[in-house]
Amino acid sequence: RAHERELRFFSQDLFVKAQAKGGLDEAAYKDALALCRRLARDEGIDRALAEHKIDALIAPTSGPAWLTDLVDGDNSGASFSTPAAVAGYPHITVPAGFVAGLPIGLSFVGGAFTEARLIGYAYAYEQATRHRHAPGFAKSVSLKM
Repeated sequence: RAHERELRFFSQDLFVKAQAKGGLDEAAYKDALALCRRLARDEGIDRALAEHKIDALIAPTSGPAWLTDLVDGDNSGASFSTPAAVAGYPHITVPAGFVAGLPIGLSFVGGAFTEARLIGYAYAYEQATRHRHAPGFAKSVSLKM
């Protein structure tokens, strides 16, 4: 709350609301956690990997990096990293290029305990594409494409 003047632009209210909820030992939390894990693991990532007989899911992480402004705050949109985070499964993002000068990432998601395999896939992709380069600081951004 000491920095509320700045944090109000970045959805600090969500943290305050979360803090007002009950603890991690409450039935409502445990039920929600079980549902999310079942949907993200058993009926989500695990099912997709098994049905298609694949080792990993690969997709754009999200859209281009977003610009933060004091009206809309962080306007990040949806992200492919969410299912892995909910499942508690490994996820790695590597550079995949740029849109209007803003970076985009490519995500590699696997089942439980597949970190080594995902790191290998991500490394091979990075070596083949060479999309990574040192970041810079732009004094302004042009959204012209």
